[in-house]
Amino acid sequence: MEYFRSKRILITGAASGIGRLLALKSSKYGAKVVLWDVNDEKLKSVATEVAQYKSDVYAYNCDVTDRQKVYSTAEKVKGEIGKIDILINNAGVTTGKLFLDCTDEELLRTMNVNFLSHFWTVKAFLPDMVEANDGHVVTIASAAALIGTQRLVGYSSSKSAAFGFDESLRFEMKKLKKNVSTTVVCPYFIDTGMFRGVQTRFPFILPILKEEYVADRIMKAIGKKRARLILPRFVYLVWLIRYLPVTWFDAVVTFFGIDSAMDTFTGN
Repeated sequence: MEYFRSKRILITGAASGIGRLLALKSSKYGAKVVLWDVNDEKLKSVATEVAQYKSDVYAYNCDVTDRQKVYSTAEKVKGEIGKIDILINNAGVTTGKLFLDCTDEELLRTMNVNFLSHFWTVKAFLPDMVEANDGHVVTIASAAALIGTQRLVGYSSSKSAAFGFDESLRFEMKKLKKNVSTTVVCPYFIDTGMFRGVQTRFPFILPILKEEYVADRIMKAIGKKRARLILPRFVYLVWLIRYLPVTWFDAVVTFFGIDSAMDTFTGN
């Protein structure tokens, strides 16, 4: 994990879940960690945890849905810390509701947090990466970006957009011949509070993933500059079954219990 040593890593949604674990693991590997979240109390707690590894840690209250707040906080970060080497867009929300039960505000918040915020954070930090010809943008998407299902209309829409954003950005960096890497992460349900209560019909091939395991795999993927991380491997079959007629595709999704996983959702 030498890749992370002395790197400046900024993580959105860093106060809990996968964001918190990525912060702890980054600091363990010698990185300088910048935490962004809207929960001051949890931010302070995570910063204290990170500090035990004797790494530099900086915490900022930043609502990533507020474009001007992102830009102003980014300028503050660059002024106090310097260029960000690795940007991890991790902040995410879901409602777990049927589409017609979601309010307009809930749908807008889902899109703003899970997708549109990537525009603002990447616009804030990518120019320095391009100028230095070095950097890494990480997009925490979801298996829901690859296959939609009920009670995840807003979530799947936002994560699909994030997946497309990563792919387009990767091609732009190649076209510009810039040494800026991108990594998109698409895990199945993780046992964090966000998806509390979800169940899987066949846990041996579609398990509810342990957050510690997912965080470890993400760190390895970033360290190896992998363009894509999909968990578990079974999810790769989505691209194959999409060649089936829609009625067959739907039957396969139903058989594996993917369209019923959210029936027991309670969330946090």
